[in-house]
Amino acid sequence: MRFLLTSEQREFARSLDAMLAASDTPAIVRAWSAGDHGPGRALWARLADAGVFGLAAPSLYDGVGPLPVELVVAYVELGRHAVPGPLVETVGAAALLARLAELGDAGPAERLLPGLVSGKVMGTVSLPGGGAYVVDADAAGVVLVADAGVPELRVAPGHGPVRASADPARRLARPLPGGELLASGPRLADAVRHAVLWGRLAAAAQAVGVAEELLRRTVAYVKARTQFGVPIGSFQAVKHRLADTLVAVEFARPLLYGAAVTLSPADVAAAKVAAGSAVYLAARSALQLHGAVGYTEELDLSLWLRKARPLRDAWGSGGACRADVLAHHVR
Repeated sequence: MRFLLTSEQREFARSLDAMLAASDTPAIVRAWSAGDHGPGRALWARLADAGVFGLAAPSLYDGVGPLPVELVVAYVELGRHAVPGPLVETVGAAALLARLAELGDAGPAERLLPGLVSGKVMGTVSLPGGGAYVVDADAAGVVLVADAGVPELRVAPGHGPVRASADPARRLARPLPGGELLASGPRLADAVRHAVLWGRLAAAAQAVGVAEELLRRTVAYVKARTQFGVPIGSFQAVKHRLADTLVAVEFARPLLYGAAVTLSPADVAAAKVAAGSAVYLAARSALQLHGAVGYTEELDLSLWLRKARPLRDAWGSGGACRADVLAHHVR
């Protein structure tokens, strides 16, 4: 099957790229990492106006979706520009609330989804299997915590101290126990699976965008950096390293868009594996080929480098996603 984006989808990508290129996202990332959410919130509002946060929500709740292909288009651009904030978590929260509404529990969606879609409320979510910490709880207006063991969905009453992570712009905190009960019962398990599917797809798209930008910056660097009087990009070993990275990115991209078309759990898991491998290889190649300067925080490259490993492992590690693919094919 040959898959091409429509003219409207390509224009959507170009408009987001232009907006983010003019926003000085490296400065926004550094402010967010330091706990200053002001510039990030201003950009969040512009992304909401562009419709980014409505792509996983139906029109009944002010969304424009569900539009998984457009979601992938948007999140690739967000990754390319290293936009901070609970981007994937917002997708997960929207998908969770929308599926609960589909299953007959519309109250939480009616209350929370319009705010998430409009960007007036920044949300984050903790789902089973996602670890003990919640991303950017200190910036979020609502923290949703789903417990599969009970099962229950609650609004956390707050969060504990913010902890450092591999990516300083990915701020982690433990949600406080208790809080208002939003939903419970067997329907919640189905809604959680749906949320993980959409969150995994968004994380894979963001990873592909980060990998693309790491590769672009590294190619530009090896063309400009000289050694023995010639650009280091002319060395065979450097060419091979970059070629391997390009192959990984180009392999991940069609899997990503194919998964967006089918929304099959196995396809999404396979795309997440490929995207995670590509972004991690792109980060390793970028660090190696930039040499000692690649380790400096002052270089903007570090803002993308530090996203690689968290994105590879978030919303399903490589091992977990491979197990999901295997389970699908064994049945």
